[in-house]
Amino acid sequence: MLTFEQKQQIIETFPELKKKSISLKRLNYHFEDSQYDKTIVVQQLHPNGNGYVFVGDGGPYEADERGLANIREATEDELREMINYSIALLSTKEATDDEEAADQVWTSKTGGELKLVQEDDLWNIYHGLNLEDSFESQEAAILYLKEEGFKRN
Repeated sequence: MLTFEQKQQIIETFPELKKKSISLKRLNYHFEDSQYDKTIVVQQLHPNGNGYVFVGDGGPYEADERGLANIREATEDELREMINYSIALLSTKEATDDEEAADQVWTSKTGGELKLVQEDDLWNIYHGLNLEDSFESQEAAILYLKEEGFKRN
């Protein structure tokens, strides 16, 4: 398990996060450029090594009802991945109802094209007629597309 100091050093390698002290010697790290009212990426980092990273719901991490994943046992790589995921999630503004209703075409720099389609309760990504991947939320699907180097047309 990483110590409080090790976790703090890892978190502070993200220049977009701003540290704020809270009660009981705990720390929060805020992402001021968040597209949402929610700005806390790392919440309640405690000197005992416990803390949480906001990962939302429907993504690849096990989170509580507030969208927080516990980082007590996280490795350095896991912590970095969670923070990157959180920043990307908070950087992507949810589409309006009109945008959600339409199929979205995403393209890569090399000209590859994927289509994001809402079907029932899932957000599906298609390559031509083939299903590439499915997600429980639009945010998670968009995050995947961005991580893979795609941009919305």
